[in-house]
Amino acid sequence: MEFDAVLLPPRRARMVAQGLWHDRTINDALDACVAQCPDKLALSAYRVETGTVTRFTYREMAQMADRIAVGLHRLGVRQNDTVACQLPNWWQFTLTYLACSRIGAVMNPLMHIFREHELNFMLQHGEAKLLIVPQVFRGFDHAHMATGLQAHLPHLQQVVVVGGGGPDSFEALLTTPEWEKEPDAPAILTAHRPGPDDITQVIYTSGTTGEPKGVMHSANTVVANILPYAQRLGLGAQDVVLMASPMAHQTGFMYGLLMPILLQASAVLQDIWDAKKAVEVIQAEGATFTMASTPFLSDLTKTVAEAQASIPTLRTFLCAGAPIPSALVERARQVLPTKIISAWGMTENGAVTLIQPDDDDERAFNTDGCPLPGVEIKVVDVDGNALPPDQPGKLLLRACSNFGGYLKRAHLNGTDADDWFDTGDLARIDARGYLRITGRSKDVIIRGGENIPVVEIESLLYRHPAIALAAIVAYPDERLGERACAVVVPKPGQSIDLPGIVEFLKAQKVALQYIPERLVVRDDLPSTPSGKIQKFRLREMMRNSAL
Repeated sequence: MEFDAVLLPPRRARMVAQGLWHDRTINDALDACVAQCPDKLALSAYRVETGTVTRFTYREMAQMADRIAVGLHRLGVRQNDTVACQLPNWWQFTLTYLACSRIGAVMNPLMHIFREHELNFMLQHGEAKLLIVPQVFRGFDHAHMATGLQAHLPHLQQVVVVGGGGPDSFEALLTTPEWEKEPDAPAILTAHRPGPDDITQVIYTSGTTGEPKGVMHSANTVVANILPYAQRLGLGAQDVVLMASPMAHQTGFMYGLLMPILLQASAVLQDIWDAKKAVEVIQAEGATFTMASTPFLSDLTKTVAEAQASIPTLRTFLCAGAPIPSALVERARQVLPTKIISAWGMTENGAVTLIQPDDDDERAFNTDGCPLPGVEIKVVDVDGNALPPDQPGKLLLRACSNFGGYLKRAHLNGTDADDWFDTGDLARIDARGYLRITGRSKDVIIRGGENIPVVEIESLLYRHPAIALAAIVAYPDERLGERACAVVVPKPGQSIDLPGIVEFLKAQKVALQYIPERLVVRDDLPSTPSGKIQKFRLREMMRNSAL
């Protein structure tokens, strides 16, 4: 497959000259781990439902990565082929990515909550050649869904099932045969290793266009973010990184999968978020750092307080995805031995701003931090003029970690000739250079760190036989930050209720997290003279409980 990462070549010379691109791939990092600390514990993967844990040293991890890589080659996967992976935080996710990197294949992480509606588009658009899914996860039969999708996807040649037990299982095809010992294995493992500017990941993000966009990253763009991120937080080889945020999100992928290997640290994966289990894991593994959205911090604080538990090793909790309530920071600091770090970022860049570890706690709930090295931010007015401190406007950024572009959507890249990227967010920057996100010009609701593709769900609602007009807006929620409310106008003589909407969207195979959790029925919707719905007025009404 051809990857049109047009944003990379124009800035390569400048990024290298400034020391911001390191020309280092995950293969280089893993090889260094094997050479320097082969018997160090690299990965511990906890499965909550089964109560099992699987561990790898760096030597064992590299061997298994090689084995899976040759197995993928046996299945026809070649350089620049897309391997889609819809797995929770299981060791197979980490090892599959490392295996893809050995042979130059491109990983497409997919959230395990996605169903037919989302997957059909992503697998088709990304031209996935192979899809890896769990047999069953949290009671859902992913294998059945995947095989049903395959019939309609001409590029998808193979579905591989983790835990399937059959001839097409992950185990039978990739991890049981000792592929790395085959005579042709050395050639397979060295012939097509990717360079630092080759695309290594395509990950989909929701936007305002009505369909997800495939964000393309290279080794240079992700490493350029991870190293200064770790440096600011004081992370190194001595750390144990707990990752319960999905690795199919950039948070889990960059800081739970890639970062520990780059630092020669240890990673601990938890596949289902359960705060009580997380306390046990932190205690057992000596976890020192984690990153997750606000609900995770709230749950962990509550659990530790109620159980009077002790997690003395957890030095840092980086919280991103939604603003952190001041009361939560204060409570967490009383209960946990942990510094709370606020941050803001995007799939297109990774973390962009973080507070400093020695900042006062109030900066964690009053700001989203200041830029990492290699990142510039500015707030501009509608004409593109830079605004003074504390004046809200449109947020632009210029970063060494900026992505390579949107797959097959170069016209949406949003990056000008000077490399300024339009984030689609509204923000202000204070006199000390600290950012605060004040709103979103792009029409996305963030529910517990998960973006809800508003335009896409609205389009589906318009297919409902009883709905004439529909708009989805956010309403505040103490735990998740935001939830989605559907505001609808019924067709004459028709009626609609929330259970009806839920069942309708379920029938469209929409992810449960994307389905509105509140319904408001109105006679009309506020609109412009041209008929465009004024969502800002609906949001104001929602905040004032006037709907």
